[in-house]
Amino acid sequence: MADITDLRSYISALDALGDVQRISRVIDPNLEAAAVTRRSTENGRPAPFFEHLDGVGEGFRMIGAPGALSSVPGHPLARISLSLGLPYTTTPAELVECLREAGARQLLPPRRVAADSVPCKENILLGDEARLGRFPIPFVHQNDGGPYVNTWGVVVARTPDGRWTNWSISRIMMIDDRHMTGLVLPSQHLGMIWREWEALGEPMPYALVQGGDPGVSVVGGMTVPTEVDEGAYLGAVLGRPVDVVRCETNDLDVPASAEVVIEGHLSATRDAVEGPFAEFHGWALPETSPQPLFGIEAITYRGNPIWPLAAAGRPVDDSHVAPAAGISAEAVAVLRKAGLPITTAWLPLGAACFWTVITVPQNWRDVLPGMDSARFVHRVGEVLNGTRVGRLSPVVYVLDDDVDPSNDADLLWALATRVHPSLRQEQWHGPIMPWYPCFLEEELHNGWGAVVVHDALLPAVGSGRVPPATFDGVYPADVRAKVLAAESEPQSESESESESEAAGGRRPGE
Repeated sequence: MADITDLRSYISALDALGDVQRISRVIDPNLEAAAVTRRSTENGRPAPFFEHLDGVGEGFRMIGAPGALSSVPGHPLARISLSLGLPYTTTPAELVECLREAGARQLLPPRRVAADSVPCKENILLGDEARLGRFPIPFVHQNDGGPYVNTWGVVVARTPDGRWTNWSISRIMMIDDRHMTGLVLPSQHLGMIWREWEALGEPMPYALVQGGDPGVSVVGGMTVPTEVDEGAYLGAVLGRPVDVVRCETNDLDVPASAEVVIEGHLSATRDAVEGPFAEFHGWALPETSPQPLFGIEAITYRGNPIWPLAAAGRPVDDSHVAPAAGISAEAVAVLRKAGLPITTAWLPLGAACFWTVITVPQNWRDVLPGMDSARFVHRVGEVLNGTRVGRLSPVVYVLDDDVDPSNDADLLWALATRVHPSLRQEQWHGPIMPWYPCFLEEELHNGWGAVVVHDALLPAVGSGRVPPATFDGVYPADVRAKVLAAESEPQSESESESESEAAGGRRPGE
């Protein structure tokens, strides 16, 4: 498969896998595009590619669900894997290991290229010409506060002293042709950088990037550690630097293969009302909040630009897959750094990333002699509670690695049969994120609550552990081998006829 360096080559790669649905009829960006995208994610369909959009110039296009689960049978992570330069066959555990390893390698900063050689500068709008009205800004959910300019793009921001550049996904709502507002939360990286500009009383330069190298949005949706540049981290993941180019009106660098770049400044005060917006937890809550104002000073874009759209809501969609992979990788990294034997971690996508499942090798007691499961799980909770990533999920389960945490059937059985209803758990109180409706309103207001860590580990082998009632668990090796050998042999004619009759079929000639 050819190298994927922009949104267009990414769509072509998905198309080759049968994971793109090209829609030639005229689609309205006002709710219809998002409704089609929502149906796509809820039913496991290919990514919808809207070739003709109402209300905008001919040639403007839109791709829905570019970071959601894939429709390729057996390979649900194909979209995010291809985005990160990995084979489309990559499994969740392999993805987590890849991201963990990238975080341990030397970062590879972006490479600046000349402005006259990049696609995102094909069209340049400055000053009063830089207006949103010529673009297909989608209205995503019927009760949203307005059209949302950003659902799968990244905001580029940098600290006043230049030490840290952040690329992150944050929802941004259109106010009018020249102004936007969006979530700038103190607990998130964009909010941390904005606070430094707020302290100076100066507006913050920003750039909002739509499209480009698909890994940009994937990494922008992850939890890269604080003060680590996402552009350099993505370079480490891809094994090559990301090409960037200088903005027209400020000194920020943006991905050179971007479809659309919006430039301007973010006010140093919270002057606008943002929301509501249906979110990744699956609820259309009626919440609004005061947020800074994004002023628009320039827009650059490719010819016939493609606008990415993620229709967030009940799992699973784009808002779950990238965060699950990033948080899982960072959890594995911090736990292994603390000397704990960890097989993998995964945030089950169907649980909207509210759970973190940690699996450990079944011989973990040999690695940590003299430690029982209660002390081991206590140590897991202690390590996670001391990190930002460890408090991103309200519930943590620690399981043996005979369970694949990305397999919902496997996981549901394990949680139902291994988690005690009231015992073998610890609560770790501390800061919580404001987007979890499972917490009490008072807890959300105070930003303080409990993360619960469950000890769901089995007894040691030979000390009360019973075999699972599965094909591998309760049949001797010779019987299993006989059954498997028979499955691989061609069926006899009589066996085929018997199966046909059992299924209500008829023999030829009847």
